[in-house]
Amino acid sequence: MKNKYSKHHFYLSVNHRRLSAEMIEPVNRRSAEQSPSLIFLHEGLGSIAQWRDFPTMLCTMTGLPTLVYERYGHGQSDAPETPRSINYLHEEALTILPDVLDQLKIHDAILIGHSDGGSIALIFAACHGNKIRGVITEAAHVFVENVTLTGIRRAVEIYKTTDLRNRLYQYHKGNTDSMFHAWADTWLDPMFRNWNIEEYLPRITCPLLVIQGAKDEYGTTAQVESIAQRVSGPAESLIVADCGHIPHLQAQERVLAEMIRFISHLINPIPNTLIS
Repeated sequence: MKNKYSKHHFYLSVNHRRLSAEMIEPVNRRSAEQSPSLIFLHEGLGSIAQWRDFPTMLCTMTGLPTLVYERYGHGQSDAPETPRSINYLHEEALTILPDVLDQLKIHDAILIGHSDGGSIALIFAACHGNKIRGVITEAAHVFVENVTLTGIRRAVEIYKTTDLRNRLYQYHKGNTDSMFHAWADTWLDPMFRNWNIEEYLPRITCPLLVIQGAKDEYGTTAQVESIAQRVSGPAESLIVADCGHIPHLQAQERVLAEMIRFISHLINPIPNTLIS
């Protein structure tokens, strides 16, 4: 991919706090009218670097400008001013993300959300559908499952007893402990057990590609089924065999190809034809 793109790291100011962001620009960019921006929304323990080179590959292969940013308390972004609330996914979707897009004058986007980022993308699509062409989710949650809580409890134990903290530290530095515990403590809070965003789904009219690993340790295909059945727009489901919670890394070739196909249809929709 040498010389096929440029990267620019910068900071956004939202609510007087800094968000770390990266813009990837393809050299062979599509014309302005065909150039929605790809917006990557990371998982609950994610950061820009943890996407690895996947955003760059999708950027260069679609010819679309790409934004990747880190939420408060992640990576190089500032820590949040107040403790995380059980409504944090709604706050990200309805307050932070709209501000980010407005500051960058992005009014035509395709959202790509992983796990927590997928849930954020769905809430945003329900409330700001006029700003996006489509949504791709990976391992998104729309309600809380027992398997999710079991997986998080297991992660807490692994964080205490293995080198997981050290591995996360290379991405999050001083944010590491607060970031991990904010994620785990919120999901394991008894008040979060009834968290559910299925009521938002019928308000989503844009096309969706809903991806999940068949062996996802944090959710079942019931999440995919709920999304696909409840949205008002067209929805494609992709269950990836022999894949866990991170399809874009664990089944990269398949997921990249499916995303490129889906995005290509959003940019160049097949016209309806009359059969006589």
